[in-house]
Amino acid sequence: MYKRIPGGFVPGEDQGYYMINIQLPDGSSQERTDAVTKKVEKIMSSIEGIQYSTSVVGMSMLSNTSASNYSTVFISLHEWSERKHVNEIIKETNFKLLQSITEATCVAFAPPPIAGLGNSAGFSLMLQDRSGNPPAYLAEQMQAFLTELNKRPEIARASSTYQAGIPQIKMIVDTDKAKKLGVSLDEINKMVGGFLSTMYVNDINRFGKQYKVLMQADLNYRKEEKDLAYFFVRSNNGEMIPLNTLVTLKEEYGPAFTNRFNMFRSAEINGLPATGISSGEAMKAVEEVAEKTLNSNMSMEWTNLSYQEKKAEGKAGVVFAFAIVLVFLILAAQYESWTLPFSVLLGVPIAILGAFGGLWMMNLIDPSYVNNIYAQISLIMLIGLAAKNAILIVEYAKMLKEQGMTVMDAAMESARLRFRPILMTAFAFILGATPLLTASGAGAEARKVMGLVVFSGMLIASIFGIIIIPALYVVIEKIFNKSK
Repeated sequence: MYKRIPGGFVPGEDQGYYMINIQLPDGSSQERTDAVTKKVEKIMSSIEGIQYSTSVVGMSMLSNTSASNYSTVFISLHEWSERKHVNEIIKETNFKLLQSITEATCVAFAPPPIAGLGNSAGFSLMLQDRSGNPPAYLAEQMQAFLTELNKRPEIARASSTYQAGIPQIKMIVDTDKAKKLGVSLDEINKMVGGFLSTMYVNDINRFGKQYKVLMQADLNYRKEEKDLAYFFVRSNNGEMIPLNTLVTLKEEYGPAFTNRFNMFRSAEINGLPATGISSGEAMKAVEEVAEKTLNSNMSMEWTNLSYQEKKAEGKAGVVFAFAIVLVFLILAAQYESWTLPFSVLLGVPIAILGAFGGLWMMNLIDPSYVNNIYAQISLIMLIGLAAKNAILIVEYAKMLKEQGMTVMDAAMESARLRFRPILMTAFAFILGATPLLTASGAGAEARKVMGLVVFSGMLIASIFGIIIIPALYVVIEKIFNKSK
């Protein structure tokens, strides 16, 4: 049953907002990007559940880069009780944007479940060029990898913002001529940066406040190559020299930015699992595609939340085993016996069976119920909760046996006398966990999984534990202590 339940790490929560990444063709102006952004905001106003939107033109949240053809729209939603789940709104948003926006690529995505670990929900990886080839080679391999990745049914969408064919202008400085005219390279770089971008001059005090003075050439004087004649640099002897006499411009193509991951040139890829597919199943599909598609010069590495999920893979069993050992040692010290704790702990698998059974059945109805970190935390809780019921029976049976009763009579008498206290405490906890099953709002996905595991685990442990634990006590006593 454990193998039948899909694995996961941290569920994607409804955090009350989501984002839209807008990417226009390479080299698009910021004015054009701003026009598309306003068009997207107008479409967002027609979607039910959206309260307001805020846009930042010139920045991409997916790649953490700034460029004139990028834009990010932050969408704030109404209260949870007044709208649908954020995943349904994101699905509707992507459908409308695909129909209405043809001049740009727009993708709506949820924020990461853990702030600081990535920029979006889903999986993320770095595709690495380990042989030092040009950027175009990485783009070619990345496109082939994405094509195969999007064919997999486990993947809803996989994409990357990496581009290696963006039109650029390279400025070549005639260093020999600059040296003859007494112009330093630092002076040229400073003037180019000041005219084309901004250059800090100084601070001034006006109206009781301090202001920064920034210099930049007017837009009409920095549009074309011939405008370099308007820019002057000062030589060592104070002479003003036109910039176009020292530099030449060359058109070329290249990436807007280059990531380095593990010292290799890399492209970041983000994706979402398909509906009903857990993050663990999606990551397994990605690894299978990478094994078949990537050549010896390429490799992939998980990053952000996917890296943490991969690193934590297989660790739950170790933690569970340590919890069992810890409870065993505590019980051994309490009863001053190495055998009696087995009577208590052998009832734990009943609770675990109930937990996995409930999780498996709910997964058939709602795929968001997976064996994630919250389910594993609840399994650790079940060790103590299930042991509590067993302790009530075993401890009293041990006392009756010491008073002279046989093992069988002591077990039956303790089960009869402890029947009502066990049911009262167990069902008090079970009913107390019921609101977690119907949780909504912030953190609801984590609460629903935790509530289901402890609810179903304790329910089965309480129903069958009362019958099985006295029998286990008798078996352990007769095997290890040769009791009658």
